Amino acid sequence: MEKTLELQFLNLQGKPVRIVIENPIDPVNAKQVSAVMDTIIAANIFTSSGGDLVTKQGARLLQRDVTEVALT
Repeated sequence: MEKTLELQFLNLQGKPVRIVIENPIDPVNAKQVSAVMDTIIAANIFTSSGGDLVTKQGARLLQRDVTEVALT
């Protein structure tokens, strides 16, 4: 099962911005995720078309089950 961690922010215009991390460390530690998001905002290392990231909106751990279909 494929897992991704989606970090959700709001930019200066109040629009959502997502940063997706593939294959996050399992189990995901909520305190560490929050601290990393604070660091991303404080360091201002990412920007978007709507300006800098200014606040945390949330985080989600997404799981996707992929099954190949054999073609005949």
